[in-house]
Amino acid sequence: MNKYTRVTLAAICFLCICGCVERLITITTQPPGARVWLNDQEIGASPVTVPFTWYGQYDVAVRKEGFQTIKTMREPNVPVYQWPVLDFFTECILPFEFVDSHHWHFDLSQEEQADPNALAERASNLRRQAAGQN
Repeated sequence: MNKYTRVTLAAICFLCICGCVERLITITTQPPGARVWLNDQEIGASPVTVPFTWYGQYDVAVRKEGFQTIKTMREPNVPVYQWPVLDFFTECILPFEFVDSHHWHFDLSQEEQADPNALAERASNLRRQAAGQN
């Protein structure tokens, strides 16, 4: 093995062990213990932290018995060191580990219980309206 081959192999090995970016999303809720879904995959009960690989929109669903379900979209902000071209240096060249952590918090509101009498009255009105249209 000649000198240039060894230097090239050493450089490749060095580049493989340098740089790293860990991307994390932490989701908390009030009250805690709500089930959380990201892009239709359940990730656990809040508070929960999961790694992510791409920046973009995520569908978030938060559910807990007795509380209204939250369905929304969130997008993690892209830090400067993850912009195109710069990301090559942070992930491949610089011998540091970067942690890109995002925190999303959701406040759940109590589910309102429907009044059975009001529901029955509404059903009767709808039946009368349907019968009048025939």
